Amino acid sequence: MRLLAAVPVKDLVNAKQRLISFLSARERRELARAMLDDVLEALVSALPGSVVVVTADAEVMELARRRGADCLIESANRGHTEAVALAQRSARAGGLDGFLTIPGDAPCVTAEEVSTLVAALPNQRGAAFVPSLSGFGTNAALLAPPNLMPLKFGEPSFENHLEAARERGLNPVVLQLPGVGLDIDSPEDLRLLLGGGTPTRSAALLRTWDIPARLALRS
Repeated sequence: MRLLAAVPVKDLVNAKQRLISFLSARERRELARAMLDDVLEALVSALPGSVVVVTADAEVMELARRRGADCLIESANRGHTEAVALAQRSARAGGLDGFLTIPGDAPCVTAEEVSTLVAALPNQRGAAFVPSLSGFGTNAALLAPPNLMPLKFGEPSFENHLEAARERGLNPVVLQLPGVGLDIDSPEDLRLLLGGGTPTRSAALLRTWDIPARLALRS
């Protein structure tokens, strides 16, 4: 399947607002950068030449290109749903068979998980989704063709996507992929990241800040 894999990323300066009470502005920015680095490494390894970052941030563009990903440049940061829609239109305009989107804050995703997800649509038509660990959000969506259905993010997007797919006569595939499923929004997510079995730049960075000890103080 010829597809486009899109990673929407807003500016790093305002990243991870839900962690304001736990991480400094500098730490949030550096963590967002490390997480994107982890995500792009997995995606480019699994899908070389097919990965695009949707952003208006020059620093993100530089990182994406260094990782071997292309950039789809937004005129302004209009939000996750709008960025994904822009990438869907690009995939459709390019005559591609499929469209995949994964967030830039799921650092434990692996190339093997990406390959498993893409293989979930062997007939090259349909929809596949990976829920967040909470079960409410959608952490990956695979559509073939790219304009099979609109995508709208924000909880409870997972059930909403399943319902929307069924309304179109589809039988959506659901995959439980722990690396894809862990997006980082809260201190508890940091704990899960540190305890994960996948080595990541993000977890290594947290350890340099002694985050395990800081988390222990919250217990």
